[in-house]
Amino acid sequence: ISNLLLFLQASILVTTRLSAVDRVPKKYINRYVQICGFNDPHRQRAYFTSRLLQQNEGKPGKVAETLIEMLYLNLQRESQLATACFLPSYCWLTCATLHLLHFTDTKSPIRTLTGIYTSFMRLNFGGEVITVDGNVSSQEQQNSLMLYVVRTVGKLAFDGITNKRTSFSAEELEQWVGGKTKTDEELQQLAVFRTDVLDFFLVPRNDHVTDPESGGRRYVFAVPAMQEYLAALYVVLGENKSVLEKLTKEVSEALGQASEDITSLLSILSKVIPFRIFAVFNLLKLFPKLFERVSSHSKGRIASTMAAEMFRSEDSFNEDVLDQVEQSLLGVHGPQPQEETYTRAFELYPIFMGGLLHYGNRRLLDQLGCSIKSHTVSQITRALRKHLIKESQKKQPPEELMDLLVLLYEFQNPRLTAEVLQSIKTINLSTVRMTPHKCFVLSTVLSCTSSSFHLNELNLSSCHITPELMQMLWPAFHHTSNLNLQFNSLGPESCILLRDLLFEPNCTIKSLQLCDNYLTDTGISHLLEALSGNHSLQRLCLMHTGLGDQSAQMLAERLGQHDMLQELNVAYNNIGDSAALTMVDACREHPSIHTVHLYLNQLTDVGKQSLYVRGGPRVKQGRRVKVLASVTEGSDISEDWHPILSVIGKNSLSWDRDRVREQLLVFLKDLEWGRKQHQSFWKKMHFRRVESVVRQMLSLLEKSSNTGTGTGTK
Repeated sequence: ISNLLLFLQASILVTTRLSAVDRVPKKYINRYVQICGFNDPHRQRAYFTSRLLQQNEGKPGKVAETLIEMLYLNLQRESQLATACFLPSYCWLTCATLHLLHFTDTKSPIRTLTGIYTSFMRLNFGGEVITVDGNVSSQEQQNSLMLYVVRTVGKLAFDGITNKRTSFSAEELEQWVGGKTKTDEELQQLAVFRTDVLDFFLVPRNDHVTDPESGGRRYVFAVPAMQEYLAALYVVLGENKSVLEKLTKEVSEALGQASEDITSLLSILSKVIPFRIFAVFNLLKLFPKLFERVSSHSKGRIASTMAAEMFRSEDSFNEDVLDQVEQSLLGVHGPQPQEETYTRAFELYPIFMGGLLHYGNRRLLDQLGCSIKSHTVSQITRALRKHLIKESQKKQPPEELMDLLVLLYEFQNPRLTAEVLQSIKTINLSTVRMTPHKCFVLSTVLSCTSSSFHLNELNLSSCHITPELMQMLWPAFHHTSNLNLQFNSLGPESCILLRDLLFEPNCTIKSLQLCDNYLTDTGISHLLEALSGNHSLQRLCLMHTGLGDQSAQMLAERLGQHDMLQELNVAYNNIGDSAALTMVDACREHPSIHTVHLYLNQLTDVGKQSLYVRGGPRVKQGRRVKVLASVTEGSDISEDWHPILSVIGKNSLSWDRDRVREQLLVFLKDLEWGRKQHQSFWKKMHFRRVESVVRQMLSLLEKSSNTGTGTGTK
């Protein structure tokens, strides 16, 4: 107690350190109470509700309400998170993380997951020191509490990640946290640490699983991501040095301190002692250079560890790291994965390592007594650049590619990001569930590149993209030639944004794929307004977008305003014979269109035959437009039967199965009729081959209907 008089006059003493109670003489304390946190679940829920609704200015939105409900259900399961959220600090961490994942706003300051965890540490341990007694007379006698946490709990976390474990026995806690204590001072520090801090990070497992060897209870980190954060901090601070690194550092520091004295002494003795003897002393000056080499090798090892953990082949089919973070907070709803604890992937660990190198996080850590030097960051970044460029040149699964983008975002190093992206030609995030934060990550990372940088393809198909997320992705759309937005939740209002994108004078989009988005005639009318001002679009895919005869008529009228289009796909819509014929006539007049997709529309047999005839050149040796309307053309097999069936096969389980089955049966009927018109054995065999492909697709549809797999959309 620094002010005894003030203490004697106080009637209530509030402290966050339990060990402080033992230092107060008993005669001054009548009773004391320990307040741990929320003991009422309803108050806990009220806190989460108020924090998560702050983003909407107190107005409950569907996203916020869903998050609150899922979070509360997870807490009711007596999960590991429920134990952590008994403390208000972890409630704050949970809400801050959910805010980052689901309420990221382009107008708000940039926030990172590493920044949230670092702020959490500063909130709880800022200015805290661990001492043997209450009287600290000099700076050397006090130890940063956060640094002590890193050297003990961080060491335990690092060992767990190295050995793929998330739970620890009491003996392991004693080994890594207690360590080999030798002095009374160290024992007293450990006792204070156990009383004040250890229970804050480690809690008993709620499933009451005991250690099979010792029969004792096992302990886990209160929040799973905290293990990865502390392990990353342990490594980046250089606490996992080898014996050689520790020895060279100590010798180098000793020689550095004595170098000036040695130089002065040698200059005096050189007048008496032969000069050759001083060659031995000159060797000592080389030792700091040796240490510099060993240190550089150590930083290179940190970079290689980050790259190795980022691109582990066994983690290739896991969900992306941000989804894993969300599941740790909201739980897994539906069938629970049968997965043992030790098989858990630690994909957040290398991302935290990168995030800790950012200047903002280093500044906060420096206030906690954990200093990361700029020279160290430079060495790690230089080595990491080589590893990331090498790995990024390989084809990565969408989830792994998303993790790489998150790493670059957490690093907040525009120069490194631009250099890594130069080696990436395609960003394929197909099937990755895009959230506001993921969209912001993608746009922010691509914004680090120059305006001349363009991807060959940006694939965002089946990513649950909504019109709201399209606004956040706007900067990313300026860096691609092929934009794939199929199988999302876009509506007519999304076409207004795409129209503005195509209208821009520096637009570089050559291919735009929008199939399986319900755009309707209204949306198409907005999109077609851009044809008159765009000079880059060559391929437009509007398959299964709710087009009718009105849209087909508008297409026919507007095609003449755009002279670059080469391929138009309006398959699987509600276009009839008359509108289809009008559109094909317009395509035939167009200077560059060579292919039109019209299969799976409301076309009659007469209409299909007329389309095939209309697709031919009007004059001899004129340009022919390829019209893909059916697998047959009259009594012959269409030369484009394979691409037609290929597209239907890829999408049959997600489309309206009854309609697909109906069209396939029509194809089969046409093929059987065409086969009977030919006498040639080889012709008949060719027909039977195509018939077998159609029958296999029908069989697959039948099996999926019986098992209930896949989802059909009209």
